[in-house]
Amino acid sequence: MKKLVLIIVPLLLFAQLLLPQQSVEKNSPNGFNFDKTKIELQVDSIITNGIQNHAFPGAQLLVAKDNKIVFHKAYGYHTYDSIQKVGLTDLYDLASVTKILGPLPALMKLVDDGKLDLDVPFRTYWKPWGKRKNKKDITLRQILSHQAGLVPYIVFLGKVIKNGELKKRFVKEKPNARFQNQVYKGLYIKNRFQRKMYRIINRSKVSNDKVYKYSGLTFLIFPELISQLTGTTYENYLKKTFYFPLGCYTLGFNPKLKEFPNKIVPTENDTLFRKAFVQGWVHDENASLMGGVSGNAGLFGTADDLAKMMLMYQNYGLYDGKQFISKKTIEEFTKVQFPENENRRGLGFDKPLLGNDTLSLKDAYPSPLASQTSFGHSGFTGTFAWADPENQMTFIFLSNRVYPTRDHRNLYDLKIRVALQDVFYKAFLPNEVKK
Repeated sequence: MKKLVLIIVPLLLFAQLLLPQQSVEKNSPNGFNFDKTKIELQVDSIITNGIQNHAFPGAQLLVAKDNKIVFHKAYGYHTYDSIQKVGLTDLYDLASVTKILGPLPALMKLVDDGKLDLDVPFRTYWKPWGKRKNKKDITLRQILSHQAGLVPYIVFLGKVIKNGELKKRFVKEKPNARFQNQVYKGLYIKNRFQRKMYRIINRSKVSNDKVYKYSGLTFLIFPELISQLTGTTYENYLKKTFYFPLGCYTLGFNPKLKEFPNKIVPTENDTLFRKAFVQGWVHDENASLMGGVSGNAGLFGTADDLAKMMLMYQNYGLYDGKQFISKKTIEEFTKVQFPENENRRGLGFDKPLLGNDTLSLKDAYPSPLASQTSFGHSGFTGTFAWADPENQMTFIFLSNRVYPTRDHRNLYDLKIRVALQDVFYKAFLPNEVKK
């Protein structure tokens, strides 16, 4: 069966590549005054402005309304040398969007199955925290809503580099029994380095002030926790439970090691760690040190496959007649948890700014027309996925804004994603609710 899947999946992907690499309108929304020409002109103008201002060399935009993809178009090139055009079946490094497509569906399913409780101490499941006084009372609800006081980020790369050179006791150029996790072509990380990362996270400081502070630390340990609770590997559990049943055959980790026919959009010219042009290997260094399979980053996928996951969420766990996660659990995960602490976050999911509907377009996140039931996540590489159950709209924007360096911040400064999303809200929403 495994060999059969390995044969079928590349064939399915090859068939996708035969589609024309241009704008695809899969369905027209019913009951809406959807002026496709007008929409394209507005979208083209915003994205062209982004490309000209080096916010990104190319991008992809997919929008679904009422469970139908009504807009999917590719723009620009993989790099500023204008050689490889962006295609509709290209694979993108999803960066932190991984959080809501990797560990989060697994955690929700484990809540459904009664194997996780949001309100008991996390040490109940992650035993090392039982020995840490500063973490013994922290719950999964606090962790997922970024209300636990955890350190925002730890730069683990500093543990494997000294004076600009990689430490040979942690990184080898050839694999062996103790160095099996590949982080790049000709680079392998020590198997036990993950344990070192866990120990550092377990011993990390915790703030006494329980206020909103974004932290991705536990997303590095969620894959191991999920493996322990499911009895299979994190990656296999995701494939078997979600990706393959949903038809998301490109969604996964380390595409460079797989025989996908899809083009892979590059990210950064890494001058510190891999000292090379990163393409098909995860951009995030912490995820890389996990062998590319992590919960904070590491997922790659096409816009189409990403849309399937987001539409499943938008419909509260239901997709193509199958209930993947209970409606009750998704409703709990997608609601604001601590509004009294000025924390807009759901459980793992990002939410609109508090009072977002009263803000101007330049101050809002996301579009001020997005409903309070909407949710999603953004990614450091320039990715963004958002679902709005109330308005039945899913919005996906993919780019590689970190090319050639992460210093390129015009994607944020020009508010490109918010402006694009607003175009579609104004196209679909009744006149009386538009600003």
